[in-house]
Amino acid sequence: MKAYRCWAEIDLGALERNLGRIRAALPPHMQYVAVVKADAYGHGMPRMVARLMQSGASMFAVANVYEGAELREVGRGWPILVLGPILPEEERYLAEYDLTATISTPEEVDRLSAAAARANTILPVHLKIDTGMGRLGVWHEDAASLYEKVMAAAGLKLAGIFTHFSSADTDPAFTSEQRNRFLHALETLPDLDTSKLLIHADNSAGLESLSPDSPFNAVRIGLLQFGCLPYPDSFLAELKPEPVLSFHTRVGITKSLPAGTSISYGQTFQLTRDSRLGVLTAGYGDGIPTTASNRAQVIIRGHRCPVLGRVTMDQTIVDLTDCPEAQAGDRVTLIGHQGDECIEVQEFSQWAMCIPWEAFCSITKRVPRLYRTSREQ
Repeated sequence: MKAYRCWAEIDLGALERNLGRIRAALPPHMQYVAVVKADAYGHGMPRMVARLMQSGASMFAVANVYEGAELREVGRGWPILVLGPILPEEERYLAEYDLTATISTPEEVDRLSAAAARANTILPVHLKIDTGMGRLGVWHEDAASLYEKVMAAAGLKLAGIFTHFSSADTDPAFTSEQRNRFLHALETLPDLDTSKLLIHADNSAGLESLSPDSPFNAVRIGLLQFGCLPYPDSFLAELKPEPVLSFHTRVGITKSLPAGTSISYGQTFQLTRDSRLGVLTAGYGDGIPTTASNRAQVIIRGHRCPVLGRVTMDQTIVDLTDCPEAQAGDRVTLIGHQGDECIEVQEFSQWAMCIPWEAFCSITKRVPRLYRTSREQ
């Protein structure tokens, strides 16, 4: 086996089991929209998409046209929703790669209708309604006028309507207000037949607030399918999602230094005892953020070892004094299980002062992804 200095292991079997559990928890009519933007949250889009296609995903969502084109190379037959705005120079690729655009403004309706005419085709679109995120989408009080413009536009076919909750993991009251705004906006749309459209608002964080008597017939699942709960007290914990990604590096060298020695750039840490240190073969160039300096821990030979000093681009220093058996070449776990110890991405994110989404996406391209199947477990 090739000796890797830093790598991420991706458990394809866990991904498939997570999707199965999520689908089993959803009403039978509910469509599963697998969100795989940002290289499937750093897990590697092509392999993730291929397994999700095999496992029963109904549809995919990406951030932009480039990601949609990359996904389409994996397979055809699944709708692909582009969640971000379409730039003028990207319009022609919607027809070429059979992508569904998101519309937020009248100007987009005009542009995409003209693009459909040039391609001599009908382009599917989803109308996005802004219920309080303040990002993409037509403001909910103005939704009816944009809806009518979409319905009247030659070359466009309305395939769905959706919104996005800004605080589903932290503010249930505001999420409820956003939901009510969305439902009211739907009521203002003339001659709306929701049975012929995908109506979606919930993502992994807001999934628990779905109501069986609502018009919603699709959910967007992102981080949950990769085994990360949006927040620990969620009812989704009952699904017992399995982590799909683990993050590892190696001990490069070990060395001993006396008490009083300063460690790494900026002298932000000073040894208070004679210490044995390990220099790891990964740093912020791999995905260990500098915000984890003097805060994070790693697992070596089943023991937690603290990070000392500032994380550097290619190396990170840890304290091995209480793990005397550690040696050069040892496997180091940054996220994942080793022995009886475990560092979950939520804990890693707290040290990194970020959210789990960002932690996954911050594992850089120079870190190889190694994929394991169920037979290899």
